Amino acid sequence: MDALIMAMFAGVAVGLAALSLEPPHSTPLWPMVALAIGGLGALEARHRYPPLFFAAATVLSLLSLAVGSGAESMLAVIAVYTAGVDSRGRVAWTRFGISMASGALGALALSVRGTIGPPILGLAPRTLASDALLNWANAYVVLAAVLLIAALLGTNVGYRRRHIGELIDRADRLARERDQRVKIAGALERERIAREMHDVIAHSLSVMIAVSAGAHAAADERPAEAKVAMARVAETGRRTLGEVRRLLGGVRGDSRGTAREHAPQPDASNLPSLAAEFLATGLPVRLTVTGAHSHDPGLGLAVYRIVQESLTNVLRHAQQTRSATVTVAWTVTEVTILVRDTGPLLHPPAHAHDGRGILGMRERATLYAGTIEAGPHEDGGWRVFARLRRGDPQP
Repeated sequence: MDALIMAMFAGVAVGLAALSLEPPHSTPLWPMVALAIGGLGALEARHRYPPLFFAAATVLSLLSLAVGSGAESMLAVIAVYTAGVDSRGRVAWTRFGISMASGALGALALSVRGTIGPPILGLAPRTLASDALLNWANAYVVLAAVLLIAALLGTNVGYRRRHIGELIDRADRLARERDQRVKIAGALERERIAREMHDVIAHSLSVMIAVSAGAHAAADERPAEAKVAMARVAETGRRTLGEVRRLLGGVRGDSRGTAREHAPQPDASNLPSLAAEFLATGLPVRLTVTGAHSHDPGLGLAVYRIVQESLTNVLRHAQQTRSATVTVAWTVTEVTILVRDTGPLLHPPAHAHDGRGILGMRERATLYAGTIEAGPHEDGGWRVFARLRRGDPQP
């Protein structure tokens, strides 16, 4: 497009110069050549230096109407159009006003040339200047109309380009925000799955290790009990494998699998069976539940996992444990969980705060605007106290 514009300007300049050189009323050649070279240079700098191009186009068009062929007045039209395309309203219309003022001077120069010279386009100067004002008005109306059309076209094209650019930019921002939301959702989902996997696998392995150790100890003297214990280990392993398959199937989006693999998540109603499972491993557990449990599956799962993780930590880290008590109290507005054992810790208390288990319990409590307190009790043993609000989970 730039090459086409320069070619058009060069063609118009050459054509008007040829007309202006026809005798006997010829225009001097050197001003037309100098103005044409200046016009080509201004067009070359149109995109790199827009203010300089506008100033050069205004001056060259005025000089061309005064002493040249008038071809450089085309530059003023291009400058007004370019200002409308590249600049916003205030700048574009300010430059249009400057061009209109310059056009008034150019019309005056044409009216003067029509009477006293130098000639333009081979026309003979008129000897009478009685109609000088009318001549100026006629020339100015033509120049003003052309400049106004160029300004309107330029501002319309510029507004459309900026509007399309804003739409494209907004679409790009929305695409980036969508990708970021997908990444955040993926990270949250991975964290949730890691938390569930830890709770399931850590609990099941702890139970299997404890039951297997008991079966090994009783294999010689009480083989029947050892067989029952090993059967319990196998059942725990199958159940754990089913839960792991269910979790991984959710990650892959796999719709295949047995009903057991896609069974509902445990909730607070499964706490008695959880306590019985730990009791079977040799850990004395006393469960107390007061109030009516929530029908919110998410809250029920959070309560179940907190109790499960707390008892698993007792089974793994405590030694010489005489008993473990679990107290779950449901009220209208909240649920509190207290898990406490009476044995000393195998590891120091600071080590427990760094594990994924307690971190997972804190994350579950945070979902329900709750808190977790985990640490050694002053009377011995380890104490976990959780308070969760009943209601919608926090985002």
